[in-house]
Amino acid sequence: MGTVGDGLDAALQKAFTRPIPKSAGAQMRYLVRQLGSTRAVAGLLGITQRTVERYVKDRIKKPRPDLARRMEHEVRKRWQPRVRARARQAAATGGGIVIDTRARFGYTAAPGTTDDARLRHLTVALPPQYAARLFEAKDAGGTEQQLRDIAAEGLQEIYFRDGGRRAHGLEVEFTDVEHLEFDL
Repeated sequence: MGTVGDGLDAALQKAFTRPIPKSAGAQMRYLVRQLGSTRAVAGLLGITQRTVERYVKDRIKKPRPDLARRMEHEVRKRWQPRVRARARQAAATGGGIVIDTRARFGYTAAPGTTDDARLRHLTVALPPQYAARLFEAKDAGGTEQQLRDIAAEGLQEIYFRDGGRRAHGLEVEFTDVEHLEFDL
């Protein structure tokens, strides 16, 4: 995924209560348990079934760097699903989500106002409904642009319009993202 999707994943990973398995054999055994067969893991990682079996039996201990990254990525994606679900539920129903970003914000506003795009660094707590929308869009396979639009809408409403108290009719564009991080 892109910047927003990766940021949401990283925020959920902060909720983990235990570290992921460290050794290649332990990671491979975890993936085999999750997917149900060595053939499925081999297809997922793009290696042979025999290679997966060797990792499971600790006959191979040190994977190539690209395979090590893929294995770690797949383990992180599946690690502690209940903890991840609880963190998502808490963000979507009660706590909301904090977005920390450095990006260019452009505006469409009433005539006579400045609408030049500016680079800003913002840290804003978004309410639970935006957290829920972000997670739902990500789960539904939403594009990076759709996720950015939801984040921009949240920033527009909470930061720029101050919950409807100012800047009526202001539309915000969220572009040129240099940094984006989420926290639950």
